[in-house]
Amino acid sequence: MTKEDPIVKALQQYTTCDVSDALIKLKYRNGGFLSGLTMWSPHRQEGATKIVGPAYTVQYVPLDDPRPKHPTHYIDNVPKGSVVFVSAPAKTPNAVYGGLMSTRARSLGAVGSVIDGRFRDLQEQRDLHYPIFARDVGTAPPAELVKVVAVNVPVKLQTDEQEDMMIHPGDYLVGDINGVVVLPKEMAEQALPLMKKQVEADAKMQVAIGGGMSFAEASRKFRG
Repeated sequence: MTKEDPIVKALQQYTTCDVSDALIKLKYRNGGFLSGLTMWSPHRQEGATKIVGPAYTVQYVPLDDPRPKHPTHYIDNVPKGSVVFVSAPAKTPNAVYGGLMSTRARSLGAVGSVIDGRFRDLQEQRDLHYPIFARDVGTAPPAELVKVVAVNVPVKLQTDEQEDMMIHPGDYLVGDINGVVVLPKEMAEQALPLMKKQVEADAKMQVAIGGGMSFAEASRKFRG
């Protein structure tokens, strides 16, 4: 029986916004927010779906990249409890992930997939009730344009909004209706107490503001 990661267990009670608040306090850029990645399955930006787990990264590159294609299919080695993070070259029109990938990932115990690019088979994903966060959908398979060259390597978020935002293998990925956040594994134990403190303060603020106190006064009183 696999022992549950205590960090994953602790993160279950927090939203992506809570994680970002803590990372901002630790001066981690953009609070770990990964721009442009939103929920598509099991629903489109609604509901209480949340994924939390260590990143299992997959790197796609253009076919003319000199590196050899990865010798085995990445999906057959997904670790239980992980979040599959698939990185595709920016502006790739073809989908790099599909329904069969989710079927296999789900059977191996993955908690969800984050696609930094396009995915396909949307209804199939939803029928599986498998969480997917991605940039967009597509219809065409990837092989005519891209190939997988590496698994469990650092990958760069493919957006011009955030230069050099990296996802490392084992970093904690948290996804919910607000978006996707990366929590660097080396910062997790430091960030968790900050989340707890902020959530408790905000809960008191909500009650006070609801009772008529001004935001400024409540902020001074409870956030200090």
